[in-house]
Amino acid sequence: MAKAPTTNEAHDTTTPSTAVPRYDQTFPTLTDKDIERLRRFGAVRRFADGEHLLEAGKLSPGMFVLLSGHVIVTQRDGMGHVTPLVEEGPGQFIGEVGQLTNRPAFVDATAEGNVECLVIPPDGIRTLLVAEADLGERIMRAMILRRVSLIQSGLSGPVLIGPATESDVIRLQGFLTRNGYPHHLVDPTSDADAADLIARYAGRDLPLVVCPDGSVLCNPHEVELAHRLGLVGRSAGQTLYDVAVVGGGPAGLSTAVYAASEGLSVIVLDARAFGGQAGASARIENYLGFPTGITGQALAGRAFVQAQKFGAEMMIPSEVKTLDCSRADGAFGLLLDCGNRVRARSVVVASGARYRRPTIENLSTFEGRGVWYWASPIEARLVASQEVVLVGGGNSAGQAAVFLSGHASKVRMMVRGTGLAASMSRYLIDRIANTENIELMTQTEIVALEGQPGLERVRWRDRKTGTETTGAIHNVFLFVGADPATGWLDGCGVNLDRTGFVVTGAPLDSYQGRRVPALESSVPGVFAVGDVRAGSVKRVGGAIGEGAQVVAALHGFLADAAHPSL
Repeated sequence: MAKAPTTNEAHDTTTPSTAVPRYDQTFPTLTDKDIERLRRFGAVRRFADGEHLLEAGKLSPGMFVLLSGHVIVTQRDGMGHVTPLVEEGPGQFIGEVGQLTNRPAFVDATAEGNVECLVIPPDGIRTLLVAEADLGERIMRAMILRRVSLIQSGLSGPVLIGPATESDVIRLQGFLTRNGYPHHLVDPTSDADAADLIARYAGRDLPLVVCPDGSVLCNPHEVELAHRLGLVGRSAGQTLYDVAVVGGGPAGLSTAVYAASEGLSVIVLDARAFGGQAGASARIENYLGFPTGITGQALAGRAFVQAQKFGAEMMIPSEVKTLDCSRADGAFGLLLDCGNRVRARSVVVASGARYRRPTIENLSTFEGRGVWYWASPIEARLVASQEVVLVGGGNSAGQAAVFLSGHASKVRMMVRGTGLAASMSRYLIDRIANTENIELMTQTEIVALEGQPGLERVRWRDRKTGTETTGAIHNVFLFVGADPATGWLDGCGVNLDRTGFVVTGAPLDSYQGRRVPALESSVPGVFAVGDVRAGSVKRVGGAIGEGAQVVAALHGFLADAAHPSL
């Protein structure tokens, strides 16, 4: 993509202003006065002609504000394909949301002639976003739009090589998509370069993942891929945090935003991706302030960036295996799946709940091969013009059914109960009733899944009559109940109710006379918010509210711990 048109180029219909939506907001030009306001946050550096400011796959030193000269920005994938993106000049800046936290760059930025620029490191970027609110708003908007553009272009980040319908391709695509990470898929049956690479790695597990630095992974686990791409930041083992938030759903992200914005040092850990179950919602229409609705992924993505703006550190994916509440060294210890240990003065349990796995023989055989716990555009592509089964009667199930109805020929929505009113919002019930290709099947349950190697047939039972029916169904979506993700709390003394949810607001006598905040568990300093907490309302709005509410209790606990005699 060339630079913005000059007078002689005005007739060119492929200029950035037409090729990039909201070009002026994505690539704004700062005034001399704006740049003067930014100088205190960085240092001036000079680059010679042809020198790289950024290289795809390598750590970025921060944001570059151009003072003189021009820089060519290109997209490059691990297979060597280079695509021009934009040419930036004086008053413009280079950087996107990854530079908030010193993550690897997605683009190459090369000096065209001698270049002088102001380099603002990640901590300087975060400081300026808060200190210079109006200017920071323009910069933040541009950074977000640039990430969106990188995702939509399909020309940056790792290359996944394999058939689009292969279960491991879908697994990795889903992981990268949920984490807002640019990537693209190449089918070796239609791309000669991909076919050649497959031949070079004959006998190795597919799909192949070609990283921006040129390294190749063979069917990697999500954690391996995340570490290779630099998704997970530096080791946090040497830092004592004020708050460790376990869970990156709405409750955990809300806690991170409010705690970090109030000056607490925060680390957020999640085993897979930010957003939690809410991230799977195709459209949330009853969340305050969004009258036209918003996808769960978009809402969570905004909160994820917002938390980093205030300095919260993200370690995703990082699964917490155990919590040590002995506080032998004055801090809680969280042991991660990678073997590292995180230390924090307080802990917020926001690990949420996972969709329940029904008792169906061979269910695990078909997971990723026709059985899904998430309904995204990736799965929608697989079910185009097919009949599908969706099991579940909550809001997430309703949102998924409506979303899938726009792609599948028919959605059979099965619930064990007599209707939806007990567990679903009225607006969704009405929408389902008015969607012609959604059939609500009450008092119905799946009894068998059949096929080889993928799902080919589903057998279900009418609980009223006992009649069983078999249908040629290749895709089943399960949104059935929820089990709390609290196994990692075993042995640390946190009281759970009979179903495994965290009990908060315990009796005073267990606290030696100290007033117990409503969101604190039976272990002082360990709090619980959102779906994982016993008695929570299991709604996005409620989870976000609890994340905000718990911060006052955190301040109280941390103050008491710092001055125990007061």
